[in-house]
Amino acid sequence: MTDQLHPMTPHHLPFYIVKPGETDVLLIVMGIFLIFAVLGIGNVYLRLHSLPERMAHKSQKLQFEIVAVLGLISLFTHIHIFWIAGLLLALIDLPDFSTPLSRIAGSVEKIADAEDLASGTAAEGLSAGQTAAARDRAEPASQRPNARTREVGNHV
Repeated sequence: MTDQLHPMTPHHLPFYIVKPGETDVLLIVMGIFLIFAVLGIGNVYLRLHSLPERMAHKSQKLQFEIVAVLGLISLFTHIHIFWIAGLLLALIDLPDFSTPLSRIAGSVEKIADAEDLASGTAAEGLSAGQTAAARDRAEPASQRPNARTREVGNHV
């Protein structure tokens, strides 16, 4: 093969046309650019997609889990209404009902324990009949025998 150009070829060729056997630098540069562009756009897409999840991360656990599930459903089904619902749920600050209710339950337990201790020390000085009545009041209703059983048990 000869290194001579065809007689009909113009003598001044643009830089992106290479001679036979040489490396096409523009093709390599564009391939690298394409790889970085696809990875960059994918990274932006995934960061945008996880926006509701990152916003809900500071909120309650249940709200965070619901937003995360909506984001995953949106990602895998390509139904964008789930992403919008997750974003709206992440923006809304839900009231915290569990903390006050758990504090109330803890306080009621403390009061019940205090009443049990108080009824136990007060019952020591009472007669046997009064002690049984005080014990019945201190026991939860589910553990007390019903009236018929108590009546039969007292007469036997």
